[in-house]
Amino acid sequence: MLIFRQLFDPQSSTYTYLLADSSSSEAVLIDSVFEQERRDIALLKELKLTLKYVLDTHCHADHVTAAWLLKQQTGSEIVTSGNGGVENADVLIRHGEKIKFGKRYLSVRETPGHTNGCLTYVLDDESMAFTGDCLLIRGCGRTDFQQGEAKKLYQSVHTQIFTLPDDALLYPAHDYRGLTVTSVAEEKKYNPRLGGKLSEDDFEGYMRNLNLPHPRYLDIALPANLKSGRPDKNVSHENNWAPLNYSFAGIPEIEPQNLEEILQQVQIIDVREQDEYDGPLGRVPGARLIQLDTLNDRIDEIDQSLPVVTICRAGGRSAQAATMLQKAGFNNVASLTGGMLRWRSEGHPVVGNID
Repeated sequence: MLIFRQLFDPQSSTYTYLLADSSSSEAVLIDSVFEQERRDIALLKELKLTLKYVLDTHCHADHVTAAWLLKQQTGSEIVTSGNGGVENADVLIRHGEKIKFGKRYLSVRETPGHTNGCLTYVLDDESMAFTGDCLLIRGCGRTDFQQGEAKKLYQSVHTQIFTLPDDALLYPAHDYRGLTVTSVAEEKKYNPRLGGKLSEDDFEGYMRNLNLPHPRYLDIALPANLKSGRPDKNVSHENNWAPLNYSFAGIPEIEPQNLEEILQQVQIIDVREQDEYDGPLGRVPGARLIQLDTLNDRIDEIDQSLPVVTICRAGGRSAQAATMLQKAGFNNVASLTGGMLRWRSEGHPVVGNID
């Protein structure tokens, strides 16, 4: 079975795609975003997947790829076009080659025109394709910079994408209106630039007169992406106060053993009810009770200069509390993974009227 997820970065309106083979748990990521590295790694962990390849459809001008960061964190390989002039890639892919993950694969179709190195990745059964900026939903990538050429783009779409089955689903790298997917049949019929009976000359004239503004992120994104997203300086998303995990929901979490090692250096906020705090599960030494439904009103009682760990019975309410504190401006905050149930089951110190 194919595992498929479409992920979104609201800052750049970029779609990142996760595909995995459920039998082998091997996965690929298409068009990752630098700022979303934690999100993507969290999803891989929660789905128990091994990231084999990080793919880019082209050298983006509106966001920085997370390919380099993901390689450092997961051991995956970076795959990009052999025509894109990108450094630090492990695999420079060419037209007709295959990217295998488990029993599944993506075939590569070169679709230049937006850039020289644009690729479209087609799933093995041709049920879906990932078109990057070559073909967008009722649109296409611009052709007025970065080796863009309207005639090439027209030919790429008509020979490499519109030749797929009509019911093949097409997934773009971006959409600025919130649209998520289209199909070959729809774009052949309704795309105002490339569909219907529009000719190559029609398309060239259309693109020549778009008069689009200079991409505001180009001068940052393009140099970084030509190095596969490798930063000039070492970048670490690790916290200096504790090793944390991040769930796909974006919750920072701390393991019980890691918390016990730093109990004296953090604030422990127990967000259970009074009877639970005094009850048979006990509480973590030094924990202060601030019930969840009173937290917003009592946030001023918590010192923002010290790390905060929130605790509840099983981890649900403490996760909500951690989110509330983050929204209130707390940077160093985490929820105790598994709550008091796990804390006690692993034999960590407990105080109170315990059984």
